[in-house]
Amino acid sequence: MKKLTGLVICGSIVWCSSVIGADAPSLEKGKLLFNNEKLGTSGKSCATCHMDVNKLKSAAAYDEDKLVNIINQCITGPLEGKMLDSRSAEMKSLVLYLKSLKTK
Repeated sequence: MKKLTGLVICGSIVWCSSVIGADAPSLEKGKLLFNNEKLGTSGKSCATCHMDVNKLKSAAAYDEDKLVNIINQCITGPLEGKMLDSRSAEMKSLVLYLKSLKTK
């Protein structure tokens, strides 16, 4: 019974941490979103137009507000998607990813 209780507690901790972490912004999530066609309905991703991410190094120097505006222009324009909330984990992840290009 103690082993079963221990397994249930451990499983609950792992599950809770994955649920909580699922909404946290991350560099990896930003990279996945950049390459994902699900940001819009056009069948395009950010990478469709920005195949050479090295050319985005200058954009990495922009402040966060400017990046948010540019990202949303691309999403609502060429990607034909819905604007992301600037406070969302998705937007923060995309900004993190673009900012990381400055160091590459």
